[in-house]
Amino acid sequence: MSKVGKRFKTARALVKSETRYALADAVRISVDTATAKFDETIEMAIRLGVDPRQADQNVRGTVVLPHGTGKAVRVLVFAKGEKEKEAREAGADFVGGEDLVKQISDGWFEFDKAVATPDMMGLVGRIGKVLGPRGLMPNPKVGTVTFDVGKAVGELKAGKVEYRVEKAGIVHVPIGKKSFGLEKLLDNARALLTSLIRAKPAASKGNYLQSIAVSATMGPGVRVDPLEIRAVSA
Repeated sequence: MSKVGKRFKTARALVKSETRYALADAVRISVDTATAKFDETIEMAIRLGVDPRQADQNVRGTVVLPHGTGKAVRVLVFAKGEKEKEAREAGADFVGGEDLVKQISDGWFEFDKAVATPDMMGLVGRIGKVLGPRGLMPNPKVGTVTFDVGKAVGELKAGKVEYRVEKAGIVHVPIGKKSFGLEKLLDNARALLTSLIRAKPAASKGNYLQSIAVSATMGPGVRVDPLEIRAVSA
């Protein structure tokens, strides 16, 4: 059995395991428990009332967090001609076609998100087997296969994040850094919840947002009051 460190014990003492907190209080406590020497990420884990094994209940989407995630995002764009120029002007870190495909085939993955114009997907498909498992394959469902590459790059740079329900019915999404402060973290948390509610599948019955926990990278989970969750859902 692994030992629990002194710092984690101190942080855990700030959280009453039997208590369900208001969202604002849960975020505040998570910030208070982020005592590591680096700027810890604050994350939300939301259990949804869906069965991910059913195709019509597989929740997936994107949300542009009002204050971003606090992480610099390196964006790669597969484009040519005028769209290549548009991507560069929008701030893309890497833009190209065959050259990028070759680099990636050789094992280069120094980027965080990939965007492609529809006419480049035949080329991108050659490396789908290496991009897919890493979550880097452009996908029209999340807006990363588009001719509007300027908008796509701008949103990714501004803090657009993708979420997808896991097999256990849980969605994990970072909502910012400890240094953001309470109000910015709350803005991001509410934007995420709003997006998840909009993404509710028609086939999902009963209580959709079943539980929420907020935590810092090295801190304990802080549970949110389910009554508040249902109010947000309503």
